[in-house]
Amino acid sequence: MKRRVTKAVFPVAGLGTRFLPATKSIPKEMMTLVDRPLIQYAIDEARAAGITDFIFVTARGKSALEDYFDHAPELEGALRRVGKTELLEMLRATNMDSGAIAYVRQNRPLGLGHAVWCARRLIGNEPFAVILTDDVIAAETPCLEQMVDAYAEIGGGNMVAAMEVAPARASAYGVLAIDKDMGSLVAVRGMVEKPAPGTAPSNLAVIGRYILTPRVLNNLTRMKQGAGGEIQLTDAIAEEIERGEPVWGFRFRGQRFDCGSKAGFLQATVAFGLAREDLHDELRRYLHTVVALQKAAE
Repeated sequence: MKRRVTKAVFPVAGLGTRFLPATKSIPKEMMTLVDRPLIQYAIDEARAAGITDFIFVTARGKSALEDYFDHAPELEGALRRVGKTELLEMLRATNMDSGAIAYVRQNRPLGLGHAVWCARRLIGNEPFAVILTDDVIAAETPCLEQMVDAYAEIGGGNMVAAMEVAPARASAYGVLAIDKDMGSLVAVRGMVEKPAPGTAPSNLAVIGRYILTPRVLNNLTRMKQGAGGEIQLTDAIAEEIERGEPVWGFRFRGQRFDCGSKAGFLQATVAFGLAREDLHDELRRYLHTVVALQKAAE
């Protein structure tokens, strides 16, 4: 019997050093893309995919994440008294039911694999998703929903979201060695985390969406260090390939923005702003003005 994917892990324990000094006082996941924090985009994507249990792997200084998804009775009451029903509904969409979110601590920064392993007792013996909030994906059908639908069709194994990258950029990613390319689905024969320049087995890179089996957690229990001296999630997934278990790459339909970098965050802000009906015209006029001034100055 096929099991639905209902649990998702959100590794949010990172320090966000690339965004200092802003992240000195707020978690990186609370940085705002247009008018929603990054974590809200991830939660909304998970909800659309049918996720009902949300597991946050946190660290010290992340209490703002817990507060964000809690009810705010005083603010809701103030909006209700002045009749701002639209804002009230928007605020209510950020609330999570009691018990929907569980929080576990990663007390040492040992890598993504270690962060996922920290959630093992809450995952149990069922497939689960992992969402990295740095990767924001603009798509007509949310990326994880696409993956859950494809996962139901193949009936098991492990699945990673993948996209083509420039060969010169492959060393910044986990990269797939392809056994069989079937279009949106790719049968994977190997995975290499951050390969040395010129050694990548393909230019199909893993990005921050996964559907994994509990066996991956067992592999992580050995705490094997990989690239950068960290416990790498891709290494634990690659062990499943060695055992003959299927691992699939999924070419999602959509545009991924690396909001873990300043340039990517700015690009996402422009793209998501232009996609908003209430901001599109004014923002487009401003961008045309900026481009015109730059050309005039050349």
